Amino acid sequence: MDTFLLDNHLRHFLREDLEHGDITTDAIFDDQATGSVTLRAREPMVTAGMEQVAARVFRMLDTNLKFAGMTPDGQKVQPGHILMTIQGSVRAILRGERVALNLVQHLCGIATHTSRFVDAVKGLDTRIVDTRKTTPGLRMLEKYAVRAGGGSNHRYSLSDGVLIKDNHIAACGSISRAVARARNAVPHTINIEVETDTLDQVQECLDCGVGIIMLDNMDTATLCEAVAMINGKALVEASGGVNLTTVRAIAETGVDIISIGGLTHSAPSCDIGLDWE
Repeated sequence: MDTFLLDNHLRHFLREDLEHGDITTDAIFDDQATGSVTLRAREPMVTAGMEQVAARVFRMLDTNLKFAGMTPDGQKVQPGHILMTIQGSVRAILRGERVALNLVQHLCGIATHTSRFVDAVKGLDTRIVDTRKTTPGLRMLEKYAVRAGGGSNHRYSLSDGVLIKDNHIAACGSISRAVARARNAVPHTINIEVETDTLDQVQECLDCGVGIIMLDNMDTATLCEAVAMINGKALVEASGGVNLTTVRAIAETGVDIISIGGLTHSAPSCDIGLDWE
């Protein structure tokens, strides 16, 4: 992650929670109070964000805090595993606790969910990728967590690549017309991807020389036929209705990429505790 952008996000999250101060903590503890805490996994998970996110949150509140045993991203851990320890100002730890936990619980949830899909297609030459179906304001963090879980990223934003979807086609009139307009407007360094629903649309993409063809909501028999039609002339992406029950069969059709919105929008948070020693 770009730490310049990340730190702006984290400061905003802290401002939202602290506003004018933590009146409970400030009433009970003075600046001299110190302590030690552990972040501990309470369920099996894949880790994401301990050093990059949680520790950065706490350091923004007190640069003198000391950290140890920070678990690297992408590690599979079991309940009871210590994800990190923190020593120092009680005020700083309590002020940052909720923001740090909210973020890493969410990120570990995404990493864990992603890893299940990656494991499901192990041994096949298919990449699991995310989509733009992310929480507004958290896209950079959520896409980072997908990578921690072994997945890959699709385009980050609308400015990252040309993806002609069904509504572009409907508004423009045809795939060929939309592709021609896009090709005329963007640099040669930008690839063009088109979403298709039918084999006729796949053929139209091939006739246009499209670089990436997305096969949207096709059953496995149709996917197999589409992959055979494309025959290496373009990268093939499958999307729509993908879950842990279907992902292996989809990958076995020979597609290069499977994009899954659920990696980010449907991943349950992991249970992580912050315990005082």
